[in-house]
Amino acid sequence: MITIDALGQVCPIPVIRAKKALAELGEAGGVVTVLVDNDISRQNLQKMAEGMGYQAEYLEKDNGVIEVTIVAGEGCAVETSGTAEDSGLVVAIGRNTMGEGSEELGRILLKGFIYSLRELTPPPARLLFFNSGAHLTSKDSNSIEDLKAMAAQGTIIQTCGTCLNYYGITKQLAVGQVANMYDIVTAMAEAKRLINI
Repeated sequence: MITIDALGQVCPIPVIRAKKALAELGEAGGVVTVLVDNDISRQNLQKMAEGMGYQAEYLEKDNGVIEVTIVAGEGCAVETSGTAEDSGLVVAIGRNTMGEGSEELGRILLKGFIYSLRELTPPPARLLFFNSGAHLTSKDSNSIEDLKAMAAQGTIIQTCGTCLNYYGITKQLAVGQVANMYDIVTAMAEAKRLINI
């Protein structure tokens, strides 16, 4: 049995930690218990477990703690292999926020999105950054560690050179390489799967 204390952590972190724990159990199966403190995390953990064919139950405890128990049966292994190139996934990020509305929330969502990309198996083949998204590959970005981890896993990271120049951050590029718009368009056109933000 594996117990994960995810109290105070917002999604997708509890879900990703649970998936990693399930992968550790391997085909033998077992039990993963996740402690969370909000109902959204509980719901997301249950959806993830059910989507993987596992049994999931929860118990509300004292002080707002919710204990989610996931039971993985024998022979239920989590896929944990593949290279970035295998995924064929290209993600194009043209802004430093995600969605419309609150900019602060948009930054939080985009950080969570990039963290989630890091946890994909296999990881994305390529990440493309342009317009204000170019800020995300600069040394001051709050996502730089996640981006560096993906680069180490083989993800190609490219940032629009015109955009870096426009924002005056060319010398602050901290991960990946400079690209031109033709490189970006070619990568998008040749993608097996494309996510465009």
